[in-house]
Amino acid sequence: MTNTVFRFFPEPIFKYKIQNYEKQNQDLSKYIYGLYNNDKKSLKKSNVGGWHSKAFNLADNDSPPHIFFQNIKAQINDVFQKYGWEFTPEKIKCEEMWAIINKKGNFNVEHVHANCHLSAAYYVKVPKNSGNFQIFNPNSISRNRYPKKSKPTEFNIVSAVLKIEEGDLLIFPSYLPHAVGQNETDEDRIVLSFNLSVQS
Repeated sequence: MTNTVFRFFPEPIFKYKIQNYEKQNQDLSKYIYGLYNNDKKSLKKSNVGGWHSKAFNLADNDSPPHIFFQNIKAQINDVFQKYGWEFTPEKIKCEEMWAIINKKGNFNVEHVHANCHLSAAYYVKVPKNSGNFQIFNPNSISRNRYPKKSKPTEFNIVSAVLKIEEGDLLIFPSYLPHAVGQNETDEDRIVLSFNLSVQS
């Protein structure tokens, strides 16, 4: 009988709590609602209902999204270092950043982010029961063919749920399938998302 179990090919999600997030979230919320009030037409991506913004203008150095991105560079660098990837901070590029406002009944279906290395979600406003972050096993074979389970384990689960709070930052591989549960409250749920790549 073996007493060794090898755990290869893990799928990481890095979670950080941003310090002093309250003031930052106030500024981001004001900025996002400003965009929403000026153009309530939503892009159609993974969102079912809700409002998906156009990409932010990160060239504006005074904008709250630009300031936010500068403030989380230590967390981004930490992820790249933990992956063991060769990089220099100056070559990490934010490909795109946007916001989603989910109102009551809105949610996001399972999806991935193509043509980038890492993706992230930062939580600006998260009322209780407004929709948790859901992840799915990217190995399609393990999701479609398996014996009956006697109990859930790290080896047989095909999906998982992360409860998130305001000020949480999640960074994960862009190929990892994910979704957002339905907002069951009368309050808005606001998330800021972005994609990262390393320039060669």
